[in-house]
Amino acid sequence: MVKLTSEMKEVFSQQKIFAAATASKNAVPNVAPVATVQLISDDTIWIGDNYMVKTLANVKENPTLALYIWDPEKRRCFQIKGTVAIKTSGQDYEKIKIKIKEKGPHYPAKGLLIVTITDVFECTPGSVAGKKIL
Repeated sequence: MVKLTSEMKEVFSQQKIFAAATASKNAVPNVAPVATVQLISDDTIWIGDNYMVKTLANVKENPTLALYIWDPEKRRCFQIKGTVAIKTSGQDYEKIKIKIKEKGPHYPAKGLLIVTITDVFECTPGSVAGKKIL
């Protein structure tokens, strides 16, 4: 099991918008901004779905996702990869729906992507850029 370090969690907590990357089964890439993102545990991230079209289609075909997190002041960044489960009902979905509706009742809160972290890569410029660290 891959668990984020305290430094990674600190960088994660500073993000307001995340870049979420997916790919179709035919390897067509997609990157989309996502805002309702929560670190649920050291190895699990929840992403709320309001308006996902290509991202949702991609994870249905190819249930993997990558998030890019960065701290421009400290010049630290990481790429987090994981496998995705989609929920549109149940207790976990209801929890994310509440979080989404707190941001604004007009958001549709269509679903929840549960990302189980499988890998973390270094993105900080320099000799370690691109290296797998977890």
